[in-house]
Amino acid sequence: MSGNMGNFGNLNMAGLMKKAQKMQNDMKKVQDDLKRRTVEVSSGGGAVKVVMNGEKQVQSLVIAPAAVDPEDIEMLQDLLSAAFNEATKKVDEMMTAEMGKFTAGLGLPPGLF
Repeated sequence: MSGNMGNFGNLNMAGLMKKAQKMQNDMKKVQDDLKRRTVEVSSGGGAVKVVMNGEKQVQSLVIAPAAVDPEDIEMLQDLLSAAFNEATKKVDEMMTAEMGKFTAGLGLPPGLF
């Protein structure tokens, strides 16, 4: 009887390994797709716009002429900081939401991926 259990265990383990490899491949595809996606944010009512990809690389930056005031460089710096920080946050949220679909049923701690 124990011989049958051993065979059953091997079959089960092979099935689990196959499922794990499929999940790993699927996760890689999603990660690659997320790297190509972009988020767009603006600050200062559209005075500064940032487009960032899933690898947190800036794809474009637009600064409205009205935001460039030589007498108030600090305001422009604040607008840029706010836009970059928000873009980074949105990329993180996008990644977490997509990868969470894979980890939801595994009981893994949040933020692992």
